[in-house]
Amino acid sequence: MELHEIGLLFLAGVFAGFINTMAGGGSLLTLPLMIFLGLPPAVANGTNRIGIVISSLSATMGYKSKQVSTHPFSLYLGIAALFGALIGAKIAIDIRGDLFNRILAVVMIVVVMTMVFKPKFSTHQVVERLHGKYLWISILAFFFIGIYGGFINAGIGFIIMLFLNFFNRMNLVRVNATKVAVVFIYTTGALATFALSGNVHWLYGFCLAGGTSLGAWTASRYSVKKGEGIIKIFMVLMVIAMSIKLWFF
Repeated sequence: MELHEIGLLFLAGVFAGFINTMAGGGSLLTLPLMIFLGLPPAVANGTNRIGIVISSLSATMGYKSKQVSTHPFSLYLGIAALFGALIGAKIAIDIRGDLFNRILAVVMIVVVMTMVFKPKFSTHQVVERLHGKYLWISILAFFFIGIYGGFINAGIGFIIMLFLNFFNRMNLVRVNATKVAVVFIYTTGALATFALSGNVHWLYGFCLAGGTSLGAWTASRYSVKKGEGIIKIFMVLMVIAMSIKLWFF
């Protein structure tokens, strides 16, 4: 592993952590970058999970330190997503590398368009719907969300936020607390699946995770509203270029 590769992964991790904390979609940078550095798609996909596990665990502990928790609701959803993620990770491992690259290219375009034209999330106080039929529907929905998370995971934060905000009527603070807890649970299972099949490059993963943690820490302490427009433009251009590369080369 070359020194410049370590630097690239760390810097990409910083940017991804910053993006994930501010808007989401950091995997749209880190996943294709590792493919470009020479990792097979399945290995890049598995390696990317190290940073996600570490970041989501850190965020979960941060919310708990502020007495923001949706336990046991988040645990139920996390377990449902975990079963789905095991299926999704297995599909990702078995799929052909060129087909995975093309799927990733399409996902990147769709997710970045969602980032640009993202719907407004409701922040008004309403009665949460976390029990009875709403709980069971949520468990079923998160099983399928987990399949996608285990398969690629890119942009899944938007999907989770939309569901929890509009269906369960949770405010955004509790949405994010639930999201990071769920992501930690199912990504741990997905990472184990990739690792057991030999599809994790641990050195790449920890270099990436170091940057991701720093980016998330920085973004959590500074206002980023003024910079969001510029970052969106950069993300659109970057994703278009990477998608063309993934699809045709």
